[in-house]
Amino acid sequence: MTASGPRGEVYFEFQALGRQVKVTAIDAGSGVEVVVIGPVQASRADLQQLAMRKLQRRLAGES
Repeated sequence: MTASGPRGEVYFEFQALGRQVKVTAIDAGSGVEVVVIGPVQASRADLQQLAMRKLQRRLAGES
């Protein structure tokens, strides 16, 4: 799954790990990636937003 972020395209990977979901967000331009883990009951959109916010904070810190 892809989305547009402040710097361009962002890729998301969702991986079920038992009762949890691991979400990896990758900034296409820089290759920077972050990981969040949430409950399998959480909505995909909520987990994606959480990963996007974490990625944005990480990219802002590297500027």
